[in-house]
This record gives sequence, structure tokens and C-alpha cells, in this order.
Amino acid sequence: MLNYSMLMVSTPVAWILSIVMLAIGVGVGIGIYAIVMNKKSKLANAKADKILDEAYKQAEKIKKEQVEQTNNEINILKSTFEQENKERREEAKRSEERLYAREELLTRRETALDKKVEELEQAKERVQNQISALNSKESALDELQESIVKELEKVSAMTKEEAKQVIIDRYTEEAKIDAIKIAKEIEDKAKEEADKKARNIITLAIQKCAVDNTSEVTTSVVALPSEEMKGRIIGREGRNIRALEAATGIDFIVDDTPEAITLSGFDPVRREVARISLEKLILDGRIHPARIEEIVQKVQRDVEETIKEAGENACFDADIHNIHPEIVKVLGRLKYRTSYGQNVLNHSLEVSFIAGMMAAEVGANEKVARRAGLLHDLGKAVDHEVEGTHVSIGVELARKYKESEAVIHCIEAHHNDVEPKTIEAVLVQAADAISSARPGARRESIENYIKRLQDLEAIANSFNGVEKTYAIQAGREIRVMVKPEQISDEEAQILAHDIAKEIEAKLEYPGHIKVNVIRESRFSDTAK
Repeated sequence: MLNYSMLMVSTPVAWILSIVMLAIGVGVGIGIYAIVMNKKSKLANAKADKILDEAYKQAEKIKKEQVEQTNNEINILKSTFEQENKERREEAKRSEERLYAREELLTRRETALDKKVEELEQAKERVQNQISALNSKESALDELQESIVKELEKVSAMTKEEAKQVIIDRYTEEAKIDAIKIAKEIEDKAKEEADKKARNIITLAIQKCAVDNTSEVTTSVVALPSEEMKGRIIGREGRNIRALEAATGIDFIVDDTPEAITLSGFDPVRREVARISLEKLILDGRIHPARIEEIVQKVQRDVEETIKEAGENACFDADIHNIHPEIVKVLGRLKYRTSYGQNVLNHSLEVSFIAGMMAAEVGANEKVARRAGLLHDLGKAVDHEVEGTHVSIGVELARKYKESEAVIHCIEAHHNDVEPKTIEAVLVQAADAISSARPGARRESIENYIKRLQDLEAIANSFNGVEKTYAIQAGREIRVMVKPEQISDEEAQILAHDIAKEIEAKLEYPGHIKVNVIRESRFSDTAK
């Protein structure tokens, strides 16, 4: 019981002791924590003070650097400002000096102007005095002139208007002569330059072309192996020759010419068909109407094929493409066409080459010039079948088969039917003249030759003041002798121009004709 009681008594004490001890322990812990925390606080404060000291030092250093930098910038700005201010003061000083100098100059000018105005006023007064004196003299002169005019009218038996007209006519004639002299000088100089350049271009074109100087003569005569062949060609009662004429459309002329038959017809292609057919019949030996018709048909097909090939070859040689097939055929027909003995197809190719080369030299359209040169005489292939000139027929064909307007204009203008408006048209004209007029290119019959010479002389003789005329150099030059008492040197130049224009208007001829007007004065005396 005692132990239990003691235990019951000791248990609350133990709890109290435990609590007391716990309290003491807590107090000791708190004290120790307080001491530790105090120590840490002191250390932290010390560290904070150190950091603050360093921060203050760093701030002072930065502040010092900023102050120094700011002072430097201020010094630089101050120097710049002082320099600019100095320059402004110097500029202001210079402006002031210039203004002063200008003011001084204006003052001097004003003084000079005042002096000049004064002089002008004095001059004006003198001029007015002179005008008054001149007016008085003019009045006196008018009166004197009227009296002189009246006296002259009495002496010359001419009115004032008639005398004035005589003077006007005289000075008009003198002015005309002076103008002719000036125009001649300008024209001679321009011609010299143009001729020199043109000669270079044309010479180069002809050298590159390098054609043969030959002319062709299209004959319509077929040689026979013997006189007996004439009878076989005529046939019984003329049936063979009638069959030949009916099949070919060509007249077969059998005359006294030994061992030859002449073929006559306007169509050169038909004439060629007739010639080849007759030669084949002679070689074959079988001559009768059925065989004639068969041979002629075969030859016509061959000739048509030859025509087509000739046209294609011409286009190939001229380097021209995209030509309508019908134009190619018409072009091939020119192979059997001649003009003054010159083959027209060869002439057209030659014109194409020369025109193209000259176009390349002067910077014109070479393709248009070559194409127009090849087609310029296209109408000659069918001019015996269609009404109109070969120029109008060629233009119609070119327009029908959609050739360009530039090419059509060149065809239309190559004989001056219309005025040439393009460089290419002028070049085709020149190339046509070169090809026609070169030595050996053409020939004409003696009748045409004589008639052309007579026409040339007749045209020149129709002008007043012409004494004699001589057509020389196969009609390529005409020399005109004038009466020196009627024609002056200046009028002789006008006469040469007028004769040349008259020849161009009235005659057709290949190439050019030179007109030389000669004025000669002869003086003679006798020694006694």
C-alpha cells in the first residue's frame, strides 16, 4: 500500500520535474539560440557594413568618372562652340565687307548711270536737231526729185511706173543670175560629195556581183539538116505546118532562107515550145499531125517544169524565201523573155544582187531591196497577154499574191510611174539602171538606134538659142551648141537642165543620157 501510495505521490512530482526540466531546457535552448542569432546578426551587420562601404566607394569612383567625362564633354562642346562662333563672326565680317564693296560699286554705277543719262539727253537733243534739219533737207529733196522725175519723163518719154518696171526687171535678172551662181556652187559641192560616196557604194556592189558582160539574142530560127526537110515539115497540102501552128500558136515561116525555118510570135514561151518541138520532130523523123500533137504536149510539160525550176533556182540564188508558187512560175517565164537582147531573168537576178548590196552599204532593208529587185520586172513575163504596162501588171500580180507594200512600192516606182518614197525604191531604180546600162548588157536594132539619136537631137533643137546638136557615144551623150549672143553661161546651165527633163519625159532608153551645153564665143580680125 505504501509503495503504491508512494508511487501515486511520486508520479505528479515526476511530471512536474519533467516539465520544469523541459522548461529549463527550452529556456537554455532559447538563450543559446539568442546568443547564436545575436552573433550571426553581428556578423551580418559587419558584412553589410563592409558591402555598404564598398558600394559607397564604388559609387564615389563612378561619380568621379562621370564627373570627369561630363567635364570633358563640356570642354569639347565649349571648344566646338567657340570655334563655330569664331567662324560665324569671320563669315559675318566677310559678308559685311562684301556688302560694303557692293554698296560702293552700286554707288559708282549709279553715278555713272546719272552721267550716261545726262549724255543721252544731250545726244537726244542733238538727234532731234539733226532730224529737224534732215526733214527740211528731205522736203527740199522731194521737191527736187519731183522736178527731176518730170524732166526725165519728158526726156525719156517714159512714165514713172514704166521706168520703175525697167529697173525692177533689170535687178530681177541680176538677182536670178546671182541665185543661179550660188545654186550651182552648192549643187556642185553636193554632187561632188554625193557622187564620191555613190561611186564607192556602186563600185563595191558591182565588184561583188561580178556578172558577165554579155548580151543574148533570142533567135526564132530553127536550122534544118537539108532543104528536103522543109517539104516534110509543110506536109501534104500543108497539113503538118498547120498542125504545128495550131498546136503551138506560133507562125512557121518557110521562105528562101536555105536550111532554116523562122518562128514568129509574141509569146516567148510558146516560141520556145515550138522551137523545141520542131527540133524533136526533125530528130525523130516522124512528122504527121498526131505525132506533132503528142510531141508538142510533151514539150509543153517539159517547158513548164523548166519554167518552175528556173523560178525556184532564181529565188534560191537571190536567197529569197516564202514567195507564192504562182509568182515563182511567172518569174521562171522570164527565162524566155529578153529586153534589148538582155535576158530578163538574169537581169532581175543582177538587180536583186546589186540592190541588196547597196542596201547593206547604206543601212537600208536588204531583204526588201533584194526581193523587190528580183520581182521588179515581173510584169514582163505576161505583158503580151494582159493589157497594161509591165509595171502595172507586176504591181497587180504582187498585190494579188500578198507581197508586202514595201516591195509593191519598189516595183511601182522603178520606172518613176510614182515618186519613190523609200530608200529601197531608189536603190532598186539605181540597180535597174546599172544592170541595163553596163557595157555589153543590152543591144538594140539599128532602126531603133537611129530613131533614138534623131529624137534626141530633135528635142534639143526645139529650144530657143540652140544652134547645133550632136548625139554621140551611141546616144548616151548629146552635145548642144548654143548661140553665145542669146544664151549666157548661167542660162546655159538652165538650158541643160531643161533639155534633160524633156528627154526624161518624152523618151524611153536604157541607162543615162548626159547633156552637155557648149557656149563658145569667137572673135576675129584681119591684119592689113
